[in-house]
Amino acid sequence: MEAVRGEESVHVVACLPGVRIERIVSLDYASPEGFWYDPDDHEWVMLLRGRGDVEFEDGRVFRLEAGGSLNIPPRCRHRIARTDPECPTVWLAIHVRTG
Repeated sequence: MEAVRGEESVHVVACLPGVRIERIVSLDYASPEGFWYDPDDHEWVMLLRGRGDVEFEDGRVFRLEAGGSLNIPPRCRHRIARTDPECPTVWLAIHVRTG
């Protein structure tokens, strides 16, 4: 999957009952202004390459670099504040349906 500047590409690696695994590639990307992810499922993300800032609605910002991970509880509004402008950022995201 090739990175396109300012875009995010999502590839579903596996989809099982209650679990979805994605490989996400982005380059110099940020979620659109005013947009928030607000999933019903639990999400765990790990940065495999590059770096990215994940911003939460309450103002917290977490900078992830290769090897860093983040647990995001269900209904926790968040967005991608930015990803590396120089090299593609590669994420592994695991979504687990709760309940």
